[in-house]
Amino acid sequence: MEILIKALQLIMSLSILVVLHELGHFIPAKFFKTKVEKFYLFFDPYFSLVKKKIGDTEYGIGWLPLGGYVKISGMIDESMDKDQMQKPPQPWEFRAKPAWQRLIIMLGGVFVNLLLGIFIYSMTLYSYGDRFLPNNNLIDGLWCVDSLSNEIGFQTGDKIISIDGKPVKRFSSILEKMVTASYVNVERESGIEQIDIPTDFIEKLISSEKTMLFYPRIPAIVSSFVEGSDCQKAGLIIKDKIIGINNKEIKYHDQVSKALEKYKDSVVTINIMRDDELFSFQTSVSKEGTIGYYPALLTFNQLEDLEIYKMERSSFSFLGSFPAGYNKAMDKLGGYIAQFKLILSPSSGAYKGVGGFGAIGSLFPAEWDWQRFWNLTAFLSLMLAFMNILPIPALDGGHVMFLIYEIVVGRPAPEKFMEYAQVLGMIILLSLLVFANGNDILRLF
Repeated sequence: MEILIKALQLIMSLSILVVLHELGHFIPAKFFKTKVEKFYLFFDPYFSLVKKKIGDTEYGIGWLPLGGYVKISGMIDESMDKDQMQKPPQPWEFRAKPAWQRLIIMLGGVFVNLLLGIFIYSMTLYSYGDRFLPNNNLIDGLWCVDSLSNEIGFQTGDKIISIDGKPVKRFSSILEKMVTASYVNVERESGIEQIDIPTDFIEKLISSEKTMLFYPRIPAIVSSFVEGSDCQKAGLIIKDKIIGINNKEIKYHDQVSKALEKYKDSVVTINIMRDDELFSFQTSVSKEGTIGYYPALLTFNQLEDLEIYKMERSSFSFLGSFPAGYNKAMDKLGGYIAQFKLILSPSSGAYKGVGGFGAIGSLFPAEWDWQRFWNLTAFLSLMLAFMNILPIPALDGGHVMFLIYEIVVGRPAPEKFMEYAQVLGMIILLSLLVFANGNDILRLF
């Protein structure tokens, strides 16, 4: 059921993005009286699921959900309609229009996706506001939840001061900013220290299959027990909060393991809080230094309810949401572009993290959450805008590149060259598609 919900969200999100992207081409094409032969959601090799011709345009839904397209008359595109291109240009054809009109038509899809990302972020901020855990509120530092964070040089209790010299406002953005960073400054009891981020950090992150290296330090609240647990036999129950070991104060779960290290193969007194009452139990400690419980990994909401951390909230008026949405969109787009650049650097290992539809689908939650759905759709819209403007033949950016050449030189690129470039572009795109989705398949094993 979880896979179905994720798949439905992915299809719905991509359908919205594809239809609006193609409308970005369709509307200016119609405005400039250019004939649009087809407007399709999804691709339709051999047959389509639904189709209807209205005027000069055939509207339809294909069976291959890998995107969508508009077929504009008199344009060298993925259809490779050479017969039409060999005939004299007609006034309604793309190739007969001035270069500046063709440029507007080609940029329309990217422009719509960029505006759509900004608009969706604006409306989510207007509807839900902005709520986050400030990094400064982690007064006792963060919790290293994976060995990779320790391998790099971080320690539980570190306070992140800055990343590449820039202060970090949100706890949730730490890992995102680390991916493209060179160093992190942390505060410890010994003072401020600099931790250099290794060049292959992304590769290590992908290999560890971890999406979380840090978490706010959480109280030691029992959520379940190991089979044959010593502390359960001693009298601890679920929801007990461990506040001390041998009467020495324990504030966070990460302190429990450290405190038990010196009591291996011995007996300790566990001080707990249960329904606002204090209790003490004696329990055995294993030779590994454990007592047999699993902590409750509390959500940010629960941590706030327990008054351990305080979230920061902002609400926006309708008009005030637009500059906030623009700033959020530019921040997300800038972060994505910085990460994309790393893919082009083999030493970073970032290319191993390139994913296809499976990776994108996994971003959506297993339960339908409209706020997360719209935020992810906004991000995918910005990602689609950036990817489409890349100067690769067969993408919008490839067509734009040739049109700029025509405007500067004063004549179009040779038609044969355009055809070969289109074929090369399709080969590149298909290769990337196979590589990305192949990575998804490999991750299953």
